[in-house]
Amino acid sequence: MVRRIAMKASNNSHLVTRRTAIKAGAAAVSYLLSPPWFAAAQSGQEKPHILFLMADQFRGDCLGADGHPAIKTPNLDRIAGEGIRFRRAYSSTPTCTPARSAILSGLSPWRHGMLGYGQVAERYDPEMPQAMRDAGYYTLGVGKMHWHPQRALHGFHQTLLDESGRAESVDFRSDYRSWFYSAAPNLNPDATGIGWNDYQAKPYALPENLHPTHWMGETAIQFLQTYNQPQPFFLKVSFARPHSPYDPPERFMKMFADAPIPKAVVGEWAERFAMRGQKLPDSAWRGDLGVEQVRRSRQGYYGSIAFIDEQIGRILEVLDKRGWLDRTLIVFTADHGDMTGDHNLWRKSYAYESSARIPMLMRWPAGLAPEKRGRTLDYPVELRDLLPTFLDAASVKDDFHLDGDSLLKLARDEGAAWREFIDLEHDVCYGPENHWNALTDGRYKYVFHARDGEEQLFNLIHDPGETCDLALNPAHQGELRQWRSRMIEHLAERGEEWVKNGTLALRPKSHLYSPNFPARS
Repeated sequence: MVRRIAMKASNNSHLVTRRTAIKAGAAAVSYLLSPPWFAAAQSGQEKPHILFLMADQFRGDCLGADGHPAIKTPNLDRIAGEGIRFRRAYSSTPTCTPARSAILSGLSPWRHGMLGYGQVAERYDPEMPQAMRDAGYYTLGVGKMHWHPQRALHGFHQTLLDESGRAESVDFRSDYRSWFYSAAPNLNPDATGIGWNDYQAKPYALPENLHPTHWMGETAIQFLQTYNQPQPFFLKVSFARPHSPYDPPERFMKMFADAPIPKAVVGEWAERFAMRGQKLPDSAWRGDLGVEQVRRSRQGYYGSIAFIDEQIGRILEVLDKRGWLDRTLIVFTADHGDMTGDHNLWRKSYAYESSARIPMLMRWPAGLAPEKRGRTLDYPVELRDLLPTFLDAASVKDDFHLDGDSLLKLARDEGAAWREFIDLEHDVCYGPENHWNALTDGRYKYVFHARDGEEQLFNLIHDPGETCDLALNPAHQGELRQWRSRMIEHLAERGEEWVKNGTLALRPKSHLYSPNFPARS
């Protein structure tokens, strides 16, 4: 039913026409959603609805609530202000697919098996959508899943996909693309002309309502406006932006034309990535592209974020109108960040804050945690904590031996036994030198480069931009030894390829999957 309504409401390419159709569709089913029938159906509901919002390649510092000087995210800031913002949230393996494995499974990289950018396993035990379905939820996923096979459901009752231009087989076309060709058969969805990993930024070349960000927001809204099942819903809305292409509608590009956009942060240690004198492609992963290019790229990137925030505001508005806002657990996060020129690096897959730190916001219904809202917490949290959080909200006992833990425990001030630090890593990506393991507690970060054994140490409190590498500073050798020891202890279970004779082993070769990666069917 969701797919049929979404397609019917989208046949016209003008926003005002489509909204008129949505209102008509809502009126047609209003008898299902009005008292006393709907109230009676909901009266026995004890579990909260769950709205899981995420974006692709969204930096942890790109929130107004995080103190960003230019970004405009009033709706995400509202979630933080009416809930909790986890300031030290990370993506342990900061590229799309391993991050999504962590979300699916609630496990650490070694245990879900993806140590770098590869294909998500066809099945995990457990899997978030299936676990929520088993808990009595109606489950829908909207947007970018980035799974393999692309139509895999992993327990969702239904998915409505935007997989951008990715097509793993000749018979695959995402739901967004199918809708686009129905709504605008004579237009090209890639007319803006920016690649999926380019640093260029341009205004979206087509009418705003054809943009995938708008489609995702609209699809989620239609679902919420027409939902009439007696069970609570688990709705995942996964935006494909601000991942490149940096192509927001023109009004969002203009929003940041004169904004105080920060310059790239570049440490002296990052000169090696400048690639001076070399001609670089638009999809370069490293290179000093100059102040103006960084500003232009960030203008498009920030505009994409503001566009997403606007869609989230529209979704929250529907929840409020349905009377569900205070009966819904809302979580917003991202799979990883985006360097956008920091340290002469672009894209993701790095240990540094711009790539590995992500937003993590949570707003909960009364009864799940005390009414201590508007807090910012410094516990190190990670994507593996999402599944335990949703199980906790659904009153499902965690019998899966997950590596993550419930964020609701921290909302309840039950953080005494919380992890002291979080592990990060990424297998070889872009070039053989980009291959590392790291640990951080949000105050210090230790990085071990597996190819040559180089170590880095950063004080994130005094140097949040990681410009000053303390690893060679004699005054910080005690901290360096402490973090190296922790890394040895963390990796020891993996065998001599990782720790040999009590020291960290060099790993010049790729180790993309751990032995725990689920066997392919």
